[in-house]
Amino acid sequence: MKKSFGYHRVLRAIHRYLLFFLIVAFAITCCMMLFLTVMSRTLGLELTDTNLSIAAKLTFLNVVFISLLLTTADAIRRKLTVELPVKRITQAAKKMAEGDFSVRIPTVGTEDHFKEIIDCFNQLAEELSGTETLRTDFIANVSHELKTPLTVMQNYATMLTQPELSEETRQECAKNISDASRRLSQLITNVLKLNKLEHQQITPATTTYDLGEQICACLLDFEELWEEKGLLIETEIEDEILVHSDAEMMSLVWNNLFSNAMKFTEPGGTVSVRVLADGELAVVQVSDTGCGISREVGARMFDQFYQGDTSHATQGNGLGLALVKRVVDLTQSEISVESELGRGSTFTVRMRRVCHENT
Repeated sequence: MKKSFGYHRVLRAIHRYLLFFLIVAFAITCCMMLFLTVMSRTLGLELTDTNLSIAAKLTFLNVVFISLLLTTADAIRRKLTVELPVKRITQAAKKMAEGDFSVRIPTVGTEDHFKEIIDCFNQLAEELSGTETLRTDFIANVSHELKTPLTVMQNYATMLTQPELSEETRQECAKNISDASRRLSQLITNVLKLNKLEHQQITPATTTYDLGEQICACLLDFEELWEEKGLLIETEIEDEILVHSDAEMMSLVWNNLFSNAMKFTEPGGTVSVRVLADGELAVVQVSDTGCGISREVGARMFDQFYQGDTSHATQGNGLGLALVKRVVDLTQSEISVESELGRGSTFTVRMRRVCHENT
């Protein structure tokens, strides 16, 4: 294999040399003939066979020498600008094939067309690295999320088969089975929703509606939860803030933000909701006095299946904020978060509003 490769390299080198030789021979011969013709006519010199023979030999040697120089220069150029970048790309591709997605190719001293290829390769490696991280999170988190409710249902179903079980215990077992199945169903539903959003199988159906009214309606759906935990709900909602967006998709955003705020806030804590107009934007802020988010978790909190609580002490499947981010992107809105460990978090969503003067 190596001998064959070396043989082909020698043939290619000879081919390039002959190509340069023919080009240089043609150019120098034409120039020499033109030069001798002009000299003989101008000075009245007679070109003898001896003179022509000497000139032909010198010309041939010059052609050989110049062709050799050009071939050498071209080989060095190809080595630096073609073979070296190709070798870097090949080596990096082999590492990626072996599962090393951290590989990156330097672009220093690379020609523009190879630089563009290397930039695309590095971007691909970065995307694959992120995909690998998501795959790891999927195995670590979703497998747990699937296993837990199935185990719960299995254990309580086994208890229900015991004849001496009291009616109260039987009802409790049935409720726990129902809750576990609902959690499993929600996980599957969120996976399907996110898959459709990622592949743009769901497109926004925009309408003009009152944002404050939508926020209040979504918030009231959590009344039972905040009363159960004894949370203080603070609201500051301006009237007649109209937005032109997909109401159903945006309700998914508010429901996830409210659910997280109340889930991660200790009993007796506070959840605040603000809806206000800021120029051409409608701003929604959801704040809590919960556990807060570290900088490391904040950098990945919108990734699919990522959960900052690796102990799974709180219910969730790491899909809520991924859904939120995708909906916000599809509706051309923006979302940001400010948080501090032990002090709580504030999620801010900005979306274009319909100004009264334009309605």
